[in-house]
Amino acid sequence: MSKGERTSRIQPVPKLPTGITGLDEITGGGLPTNRVSLIYGPSGAGKTILGMQFLIHGAVNCDDPGVFIAFEETVDELAADFTSFGYDVKGLISQKRLFIDHIDLKIDRNKIVGDYDLQGLLARLKHAIKAVGAKRVFIDSIGTLFNTKLDPGIVRDALEKLFTYLKECGMTVVLSATSEGEIFEHGLGRSLSDCIIQLGMRVEENISRRFVRIIKYRGSGHGMDEFPFLIFDSGILVLPITSVIMEYKVSRERVSSGLSALDDMLNGGYFRGSGILISGEPGTGKTSAAAQLASSTCQKGERCLYFSLEESSDQLIRNMGSIGLDLSPFVRKGLLQIHAMRPTMYGLEMHLVTMQRMMAEFKPHAVIIDPVSNLPAVGSIPEVRSMLSRLIYFMKANHVTAVFTALMTGDIPETQLGISSFMDTWIQLTNHQYGGELTRLLSVVKSRGMAHSNQQREFTMSDDGIRLVDVYVGPQGILTGSARAVQQVKDEIASDSRRKQMKENDLDFENVRRRSKGQMEDLRIEVERARLRMERLNRELEFAEDAEVLGRKRLGRARQGKTAAAKPRKKK
Repeated sequence: MSKGERTSRIQPVPKLPTGITGLDEITGGGLPTNRVSLIYGPSGAGKTILGMQFLIHGAVNCDDPGVFIAFEETVDELAADFTSFGYDVKGLISQKRLFIDHIDLKIDRNKIVGDYDLQGLLARLKHAIKAVGAKRVFIDSIGTLFNTKLDPGIVRDALEKLFTYLKECGMTVVLSATSEGEIFEHGLGRSLSDCIIQLGMRVEENISRRFVRIIKYRGSGHGMDEFPFLIFDSGILVLPITSVIMEYKVSRERVSSGLSALDDMLNGGYFRGSGILISGEPGTGKTSAAAQLASSTCQKGERCLYFSLEESSDQLIRNMGSIGLDLSPFVRKGLLQIHAMRPTMYGLEMHLVTMQRMMAEFKPHAVIIDPVSNLPAVGSIPEVRSMLSRLIYFMKANHVTAVFTALMTGDIPETQLGISSFMDTWIQLTNHQYGGELTRLLSVVKSRGMAHSNQQREFTMSDDGIRLVDVYVGPQGILTGSARAVQQVKDEIASDSRRKQMKENDLDFENVRRRSKGQMEDLRIEVERARLRMERLNRELEFAEDAEVLGRKRLGRARQGKTAAAKPRKKK
C-alpha cells in the first residue's frame, strides 16, 4: 500500500463542538462523537459550567438535544445559576431541547443488600434520552455514585454497562469528577474514557489562575500545554496561545501621531493597524506622547480607547491639559473612552479578555495601553509577553492602531518585557543631562516598512504643547535646553558677524570697483586724446609730404618750361 493510499484511508475522529471559545481549538474541533469524555478538577474549577455549555451549544446551535444528570443540584438551582450566564435553561426544557434530571443519592449503607448496579440510573437515562431525542449526555458528578465502600471491580462492571449502553444509543457522553485519584480508584481512567480534560486552579502571589489541560484524546492530536481560561459572564473562555494565527491583511494608510514633526520623522506617520511602542525613562513624556494619538484620532471623528494602568481618567485629563491637550470634549462626545484600572485588579487572562471585549463593543480605531510595564505585578515576564502578543495580534487582525508605553530602566535600551520585536514602530524617549540641566531626547529606533529619520530630536513640553527641536551637535557632543539656547545665541552672533564682514567686503569691493572704473575712464580719455593727437600729427605729416611732392612736381615742370623757351622753334 502506497503512502498516498494510506493517507486517503485515514479517517479523522468525528467530533462535536463544545461551543467554548478556545477549547474547540486545542481539542481540534471538540469532544469525540459517540464516546466518553471525562472532566476532572477540584470544586469550583468549572466542571459543571463546561458540561452545561456543551449541552446548551448542542441544543441551540447544532440541533443536538441534551440530557443533564445532576447528583448535587436541583433543576431550579441549575436554572438560576445559568441564568446569570445568559442561558434560558427553563426555556430549553420547555422546548424539549434539554432534559435535566436531579437524582438524590442518599443511600443508607445499612440497607444495601446484594450486588450494586446502575439499573435505576439506566432506566432514568433511557426515559430522559427518549423524552427529548438526546444526542449529548452530561453526568455531574460521577464520583457521587460511589459514596459507599464497594468492590472496585463491581463498580467498574457497572460503569462499563452504563457506557456501553450510552454508546449503543449514539450518545456523546461527558462525565465530571473531582480528582484524578477518584478517577483511578473507581476505574474511570484511561481505559474507559476516550478523552480526559483536567481543569485546575492555582494561586500565585495572591492571584488565582485557572487552567485547562488535555490529558488524553484517543485518535486525535491536541494541545498538551496548560492553557489559561476564565469563567466570564457568558461562561468559560479558554485562551490558547496558539489561537492567534498570523494571517491578517495590512493597511498602507498612514495615520498621524498627533505631532507633525514626528510624522515627518516617520515619513508620513504610523501605518494604520500597526503596533507602536513608546518606551522611556521616568518623566520623559511617554504618556504625553501617547495621548497625542488619542487627540489626533478623535479630531478626525474616529474612536479611541485608552487603558490607563497608572492614573485615573480625571488625573489623565488634568495632566494632559497642562501641555495644552484638552481630552474632555472627546470624552463628552463619546469618541474617547478612558478605562482606568489597577493591574492587580485582575489576572493577566482577565485583563486580556476585558480589553478584547471592550474593543469588540466600542470598535475603536486606536487603542492606547499605558503602561504595559506595570503588568508584571500580576504575572511573570513570559506570561506578560504571551498575553501582550495575543493582544497585539488581536488588534492587528482588527486593523486597530495600538500604542503601548513602557518604562525603561537603567542603561539597557530594551524594555523589561522584551516586547520590542512585536512592534512595528519603536519610539524611545531618554533623559539627557548636560551642564546641570535635564532635558529629553526622542529617537525612532525602528519603524518597519517605511523610511524614517535616524536623528535625535529634543522633546520639549510646555503650556503650548509638545515640540520636537533639532539638537545642536558640536565638538562637545549633543547640546540641549539652555546649552542649546546659549550655543544658538553664539551661533547667531557669529553668523551676524560673518554677515557684517561679508557686507564690508562687498563695500570694499564696490569702492575698488568704482575707483578702478574712474581710473579706467581717465585712461580711456587719455588714450582718446593720444589717438586724436596721433591722428592730427599723422595728417600734418601726410600734408607736409604731399606738399613736398607737389612742390617737386611744380619745380620740375618749371624747369622744363625754361628750357623750352631758350630753343628756337622750327618753321614748318
